[in-house]
Amino acid sequence: MKSVLVTGGAGFIGSNFVSYFLETHSDYHLINLDALTYAANLDNVEISEKIKDRYTFIEGSICDRNLVESIFEKYDIKGVLHFAAESHVDNSIKNPGVFIETNVTGTFTLVDVAYKKWMNKPFEYKTGYEDCRFLHVSTDEVYGTLGKTGLFTESRPYAPNSPYSASKASSDMIIRSYHHTYGMNTVITNCSNNYGPKQHNEKLIPTIIRKALSGESIPIYGDGKNIRDWLYVLDHCKGIDIAFHKGITGEVYNIGGRNEKDNLYIVNKICSILDERIPQEFSYNSLITFVEDRAGHDRRYAIDATKIEDELGWKADENFETGIVKTIDWYIAKFNK
Repeated sequence: MKSVLVTGGAGFIGSNFVSYFLETHSDYHLINLDALTYAANLDNVEISEKIKDRYTFIEGSICDRNLVESIFEKYDIKGVLHFAAESHVDNSIKNPGVFIETNVTGTFTLVDVAYKKWMNKPFEYKTGYEDCRFLHVSTDEVYGTLGKTGLFTESRPYAPNSPYSASKASSDMIIRSYHHTYGMNTVITNCSNNYGPKQHNEKLIPTIIRKALSGESIPIYGDGKNIRDWLYVLDHCKGIDIAFHKGITGEVYNIGGRNEKDNLYIVNKICSILDERIPQEFSYNSLITFVEDRAGHDRRYAIDATKIEDELGWKADENFETGIVKTIDWYIAKFNK
C-alpha cells in the first residue's frame, strides 16, 4: 500500500479531499499533517469505518523540518499533496510575516525533504521511488487581477497584489525550481474561489449565511462588484485527484468552475434561497451593508480550465446554482444546531 502525505488536511479544501480520496482509492495510506490553526477543524475530516485503517493524523507544522523528515522516514512517504497554507487575504494584510513563514518556508521544507528522501541527485530517483510525485495546491490570485474581459491561463505572468498571493506565488516558484533544477516530479494546480461545506466562518459565503441567520448586518466590501470564478469544493478535489494521477510532470493546471459571479449576485442569491428555506417577516437582503473596501482588492478573477478539461478529462459537475443550494443546506444544519 502506498503512503502519501497530505498537508493541511483539516482545513476547508483538505478535509473535503481527505474523505473523498480515501473513499475513492483503496490502495493508499494517507497521512494528514496539520498544525490545527484557527482555520482547521478535525471534526470536518469524515473517516468511515472502511477507511479508518488507512488514515493517520499528525498534529504539527510543515515548517518543522525534523518532524517532516521523521514522517517521511516512518511512513516511507511516496507522494505529497500539499494543501497547507495561510489563506485569508485580510489576515495577510494585517500580519504578512505568518504567510511568508508558512507558505514560503513551509513549502520549501516539504519539497526539500521530499527531494532528499526520493532522489540520489538531480534527475536521478532512488530505486523504488521513481513514481513519487509532489502536487502543490495553489490559487488563481497569483495571476493578479483581470479587466472586464480575458481569463487566467497557465501561461499568464504572475502579478500577485496581496501578501497572501505573493506568498503563494513564491511557493509556486519554489516548486517549479525543484522540477527544473533537480528533475523532481512535480505538478502545480491553481484554483479559483472555492465554496461548499466545511469552509471557515470568516469566508464570504459562510459569513453571508451566518449573518443572515442571526439577523445581523451582512458586510459587503466596496460596491460589491468584485468578480470571482466560483468552484464547488468537491469538484476541486476531483481535479486535484486527476492532476495527481494523470498530470504531466512539471506542468501547471488551472482548475476553475466557469462560474463568474460578482459579490452582489452571491449575496442576493443566498438571501433569496434563505427567504424560501427559512422565511422571516423581512427579506434577508435588507441586511446587506456596504463597508469600506479591502486594501488592494483585486477586481476580477476568472480561470480558463481548458487545459485540465482537454488534457486530463476533468470537468466540474456543479454549476453555481446547484452548488450553492447544497452549500446553504449544509450551513443551515450547522448554524441551527
